[in-house]
Amino acid sequence: MTTTPQAVDLNQVVRAFPAVRAVDGVDLGIARGETVALLGRNGAGKSTTISLLLGLDEPDEGSVRLFGMSPERAVRQGMVGAMLQDGRPIPRVTVRELVTFVGRTYPDPMPVAEALALADLNEVADRRVDKLSGGQIQRVRFALALAGNPGLIVLDEPTAALDVEARRLFWEAMRGYARRGNTVLFSTHYLQEADANADRIVVIDRGRIVADGSADDLKRMAGGTLVSFDLAGQGSGRLGGLPGVTAVEIRGDRASLRSDDSDATVIALAGQGAIRGLRVEPTSLETAFLDLTTGRDDNPSQPTDVMESV
Repeated sequence: MTTTPQAVDLNQVVRAFPAVRAVDGVDLGIARGETVALLGRNGAGKSTTISLLLGLDEPDEGSVRLFGMSPERAVRQGMVGAMLQDGRPIPRVTVRELVTFVGRTYPDPMPVAEALALADLNEVADRRVDKLSGGQIQRVRFALALAGNPGLIVLDEPTAALDVEARRLFWEAMRGYARRGNTVLFSTHYLQEADANADRIVVIDRGRIVADGSADDLKRMAGGTLVSFDLAGQGSGRLGGLPGVTAVEIRGDRASLRSDDSDATVIALAGQGAIRGLRVEPTSLETAFLDLTTGRDDNPSQPTDVMESV
């Protein structure tokens, strides 16, 4: 029985430069139809991993396969589309003309009308690209990535510098593409985008994968619940000794307590007097991400608490 190859298969991939080992033994498989977010601090190895995946660079060790073939071949056949951070709009051509031109470079392109519709560009299809807003230009880049009719699209910080409304429209378009059973891999610094749009989140730090799972999986890794409230001028010295509390963070006049028993923590707080502005919520993806990537020693498998440990 023949096994259908995964959309992405990185096997023990290493890429080193004179001053840094940018990718250090990465194993990553992405099934067809998954939407995966790649998270990491600046310099963690995300961009190098994406360059290797797209065939823009070669690994020193290990292998990279897309749909069971080399990245170069997959890109050439139009099976992979990419939106990278760089690139300026071409002057004096319309959106439709540009998407048509790029599509003709592939053996089995997506119909131009379909690419324009998926990228939500019908209203500006006959407008010059260099006359568009930043959000519209980003959707043009998306349409160009779709031009080859790819089964996998790779997005490197796709909504950087876009306003809130432009980001919302972009992700609506991306979800339309994913609902067709296509595969999406994106990197982003907007953690709420990963939380809202990814089936799975891969965290990379110092060239290694330190976490891989759903947003809920990563939040559970951080552990506990956040109990926050207004101090209202009261001191914070007593908070570390409350039942269930494992970490304390004070920002201005507001306290946030990491607790592994939020019921016990809240009951103890109530016993000390009125609680103003109380909120009890699951640990955020931001907290989980910081736990995994901040204040770490040379062993990337050991996350360190970013709150004050108690």
